[in-house]
Amino acid sequence: MPGDLAKTDSEASSLSQSSPPRSPRRQMYYVQSPSRDSHDGEKTTNSFNSTPVLSPTHSHSNSSLGPHSSRESSSTRLSKHHGSRKPRTNKQSWKEFDAIEEEALLDGEAAHHALHRRRCYFVAFLVGFFVLFTTFSLILWGASRLQKPKITMKSISFNEFVVQAGADFSGVSTEMVSMNCTVKLTYRNTATFFGVHVTSTPLRLSYSQLTVATGSIHKFYQSRKSQRALIVMMKGNHIPLYGGGASLASLNGAPTQPVPLALDFMVRSRAYVLGKLVKPKFYKRIQCWVTMDPKKMSKAISLKNKCSYS
Repeated sequence: MPGDLAKTDSEASSLSQSSPPRSPRRQMYYVQSPSRDSHDGEKTTNSFNSTPVLSPTHSHSNSSLGPHSSRESSSTRLSKHHGSRKPRTNKQSWKEFDAIEEEALLDGEAAHHALHRRRCYFVAFLVGFFVLFTTFSLILWGASRLQKPKITMKSISFNEFVVQAGADFSGVSTEMVSMNCTVKLTYRNTATFFGVHVTSTPLRLSYSQLTVATGSIHKFYQSRKSQRALIVMMKGNHIPLYGGGASLASLNGAPTQPVPLALDFMVRSRAYVLGKLVKPKFYKRIQCWVTMDPKKMSKAISLKNKCSYS
């Protein structure tokens, strides 16, 4: 029995020597950190969670508590840290994804509709402009077609008419005519809102379907509601008559009988009402039948009621 007591006392003394003296109770302070917002889309006020942190001055004494106390403090901190968060469920995640996807689809559909409307407006504008412009052009064209120019043949005077024997370029003997005459006419533009550009085919004066004299009208521009007098000189020099000259009697080169002649030409008029888009054209063919009287040389012969206009 005394031996057991001695062993107990010795063990107690050895344990007391091997174990360090217990440190005083450690001090703790708290650091406040803002908690994260929940992911359910709702706004929450900023809350603060308290997390115990060891004082630096007592870190050595805290390590002396052993692994059990450290595990307990870490588990306590983790439980507090995770306890401050609200659990995020899969249902909430799918709801958020569906809402974002639906909003994107709505935005895309609205943009597509807006683009489609703009295209429709543009096409409608083009169609409307084309229809209005075409209608306006047709109105101008129709109105301009009614305002045709007016040509009036005034007179013709024969200054020279000579019949003489000769030969053509191949050496064939025949009667030949040399003559010149003057034709007077007036051109009037009756249009009220456009001018015209005027040209003409060569004027041809023929005897028995043979051209004995020609002339031309130079190109000119006639303004709206105006007119001008034209004088055309027609000449023919050594024109062979062949068989037609058999019925043409002459004395000293001058015909002894009236000579029937025909005058033929065409006047072309073009107006630019709306640029080159509306440009009405007017054609007037003029045919006159006149008789050259040797007794009325150099005198004006009226062409009134002797011409046709078509």
